[in-house]
Amino acid sequence: MRVTVHCPAKINLFLSVGPKDEIGYHPIRTIFQAIDLYDTLTIESAQEDLMTCNWPDLPVSNTVAMSQNLLREFGDVPPLSIHLEKRIPSQAGLGGGSSDAAGLLRTINRFAPIPFSNEKLHEVACAVGSDVPFFLVGGRAIGEGYGERLTALDDAPESWLVVVKPDVSISTPEAYRALDEDPFPWLGFPLDGTNHNDFERVMPRECEFWMKHLQFLGAKQVQLCGSGSAVFGIFVSKSAAETANHNLKSRPRIQSWVCRTISRAESPTQLCDSTDCA
Repeated sequence: MRVTVHCPAKINLFLSVGPKDEIGYHPIRTIFQAIDLYDTLTIESAQEDLMTCNWPDLPVSNTVAMSQNLLREFGDVPPLSIHLEKRIPSQAGLGGGSSDAAGLLRTINRFAPIPFSNEKLHEVACAVGSDVPFFLVGGRAIGEGYGERLTALDDAPESWLVVVKPDVSISTPEAYRALDEDPFPWLGFPLDGTNHNDFERVMPRECEFWMKHLQFLGAKQVQLCGSGSAVFGIFVSKSAAETANHNLKSRPRIQSWVCRTISRAESPTQLCDSTDCA
């Protein structure tokens, strides 16, 4: 059996970072939204484990391998051949690695002789990374705790956006350390829907430049993606987003994509058997 899994990226429509707690971690308040920029996993039964990727720099201890190894502590996972096609850039704040891990978790019961419970899959997701549980839910959701305490929200009307990844990468731990150097109030969720991201306090100049450029191109809202370094602008229509992205294609040292927000039904790592996939 072979299964193809499409693993979406996410943006944070709101992200407020709390001070370190007693175990040295930062609690957050965030609103996740899935978008239609995808990595793809192709998973099939095999005689022994094998993982390949179109991205040569994928570390051996990647999130997909971590999920597979943790699952084996709780149940029988047969050998799998896994190919990961990366499109979501790394160190961009788009959650690509987390989504890939969730892709395996959502697929594993196609292969496991005894299915894993949803509770166990959530437990493994939390152990792999704080964003992974969101990708088991998808759509739009409130995230609290370290991002693993989720409240699903109704789908909002579809929005079109342009995502820009400048030629700079941001380590999430380093971004948190930078925030710690200048303490600030921990904001609650906005009652008026105001967008906000605390990591914009410490983002590189390149991110600020491209946020302002997206505004110049007509974006009605601009923001950093997670802890960065990608940024996004929301446009009034698909055609407006495509026009802005066409302008960006001539600019060096960036990648850019036109994306749309996706619903809960669309977003949690869509599956199809290989014979049904385009």
